[in-house]
Amino acid sequence: MSRFRRVLITLGSVVTVLVLAVGGLFAWLWTGADVSTVGKASFDNALAIPPLAESSVDKDGTRVFDLRMRAGETEFEDGLRTPTWGFNGSYLGPTLRAARGEKVRVRIENGLDEASSVHWHGMHLPARMDGGPHQMIEPGGTWTPHWTVDQPAATLWYHPHPHGATERHVRRGLAGMFILDDDRSEELALPKRYGVDDLPVIVQDMRFDGARLDGERRIMQNVGFLGDRTMVNGTLRPYRDVADELIRLRLLNASTARTYAFGFPDGRSFSLTATDGGLLERPAPMDRVQLSPGERAEIVVRMRAGERVMLRSFPQDNYGDGWQRRFGGGDDSFDVLELRAAGELRPSPDLPAALGELETPDGTDAVRGRHFDLKRSGVNGRAMDLGRVDETVTRGTTEVWTVRNGNGMPHNFHVHDVQFRVLEVNGEIPPAALRGPKDTVFLPNGTTMRLALRFSGPADPATPYMYHCHLLYHEDEGMMGQFVVVEKGQQAQAPSGQSGRPGHEHG
Repeated sequence: MSRFRRVLITLGSVVTVLVLAVGGLFAWLWTGADVSTVGKASFDNALAIPPLAESSVDKDGTRVFDLRMRAGETEFEDGLRTPTWGFNGSYLGPTLRAARGEKVRVRIENGLDEASSVHWHGMHLPARMDGGPHQMIEPGGTWTPHWTVDQPAATLWYHPHPHGATERHVRRGLAGMFILDDDRSEELALPKRYGVDDLPVIVQDMRFDGARLDGERRIMQNVGFLGDRTMVNGTLRPYRDVADELIRLRLLNASTARTYAFGFPDGRSFSLTATDGGLLERPAPMDRVQLSPGERAEIVVRMRAGERVMLRSFPQDNYGDGWQRRFGGGDDSFDVLELRAAGELRPSPDLPAALGELETPDGTDAVRGRHFDLKRSGVNGRAMDLGRVDETVTRGTTEVWTVRNGNGMPHNFHVHDVQFRVLEVNGEIPPAALRGPKDTVFLPNGTTMRLALRFSGPADPATPYMYHCHLLYHEDEGMMGQFVVVEKGQQAQAPSGQSGRPGHEHG
């Protein structure tokens, strides 16, 4: 009996030790999982402004840009040379700019040692020019997409889209902004001097492993890679001197998995003037704007002479449960960009009361609905297959897509080619930040959205567009599907791959 008691005591001790060890490990993981850079560093690096890309105009009026993907080294910190990728440089790329109605052609050369692609995120254009995984450019190869800009003024961007490798290619530095203008935006009294009172703000999170950019996911980070610091336009701890009362920030979340809630520490209100696809109907005052990977927002903030104000990302409580918030980045906070106002500021005109009319559909003429269930295993339970067409839509029609996330973790949803309107969020009218034209939306766990989309582009039954989670780790895992646009009565065909091969152009 005493022997049995000793065995029980020993087992109890072992169990107690294991419980304490597991509890200690959990406590260590929990307390070390959140990140904050608030107040921890002096912002002492002048913000780099991506140059406007040079272009030429052909005899037929086509504006021509040149981009070269290349490997290089970048000194984010003095004396620390980090291997990176970029367009026309070692990291990121120039800002392309074109106007509505212009014909555009981009000559792209792949100077990397592996295949990649260039996707025009937010752009309305033919499927074979979209730059998805069906338009790969081999090492040494070229690709020359061309299209006519047929959408309102907006802040778009470009980045690679190779199936299974998008996260790595974007994280290494392949990204850039693409600004569209139109007559309406030119007439409005908005800050519009690029790099002066109209600033590109490309936000990325990153982490160093020595001189190398670390891309490893930490334990429990099921959303993907989360860095421990941020940079803007490739600049760590950036500041920008400004000399105008009103400053327009073109915010682009170019991180691969992290979602931000941008605002200012003093709680000042700013005006949201545009979302992914362009201007809102009227400026919307707010003190926070949340952007998941791929989303954009244009905000206008009023400065006071001589002040320094920090653009900050605040903790967010809509990631799901406390576990997801802690390990998915929702509890994190970052100082992002310091704005330094001159002692005397140039006066800026008040923002116009009306900005524009939305061109996105309101869903009243929808011909059908579709449902999309978001899970890590795939969209609607199917992992991505480049040879399978998941949905077929008819050119010229409007549809309502219902997108639901009940997967227990954050996701978002991006649709190529179209700008859509958010009709409902969990059965309610969407908040102001979701009432403009959108191509990417954040869906925390437990969220259902209804989206109205119009498919007005050219029909191409053999070349698909993508829809996917833009948390790029999820996309690379297969959380993506594809659709083709057909004429009425046409059938979808097996997707055809189109690659830029060494030694010749494809376009």
